[in-house]
Amino acid sequence: MQDVALRARKDRLLTPLVMRLGRSVHPNTVSGIALGVGLLAAAAITQQAYWLGLALWAFNRILDGLDGLVARLFAKQSDFGGYLDLLLDFIVYLAIPLAFIYANPTPFNLWAGLALISVYVLNTISWTVLSAILEKQQRQSDGRLTTVEMPSGLIEGAETIFFYSLFFILPAEVGWLFALMALLVLVTAAQRVRWAYRHLPR
Repeated sequence: MQDVALRARKDRLLTPLVMRLGRSVHPNTVSGIALGVGLLAAAAITQQAYWLGLALWAFNRILDGLDGLVARLFAKQSDFGGYLDLLLDFIVYLAIPLAFIYANPTPFNLWAGLALISVYVLNTISWTVLSAILEKQQRQSDGRLTTVEMPSGLIEGAETIFFYSLFFILPAEVGWLFALMALLVLVTAAQRVRWAYRHLPR
């Protein structure tokens, strides 16, 4: 929900670093390094090293902000790069809740985590199919934040960062946080269905 406003601030903060380092680095390489760091964060969770995991998660998010900026500033954008960035992000988004379930496998954490992952699947379908239809209709917007068209919703990148950070900070409450995030992601999927109902031909 805050991604459009925050992207401009993020780009201003990271541009000096990218201008020094980005010319010799390919954005896909940055995406791959971000995946590795994200998986290390998940590994830290399995050892209940939550503060280390939080630091690695924060580093993963910084790298995720760098790859797209490198691509835009040095004309290295590609459809494959955008696809890879989204795919690797979702691997990390799934690995971290699974790691928390492994670290504290109570029945409530298990079912709340499964609910969150299930809603992820529903939400992903809600925007990927819609994105394909919008691309077919050539209704892409110039200001879109990813390589594909994605109508905005309640839970986007910034809100995901916030919730995942809370997972690390409050690991004893992770089941309740899973449940709350699952509910909000479900609302997000419903928003996209509503958007499709209002904007697609019927």
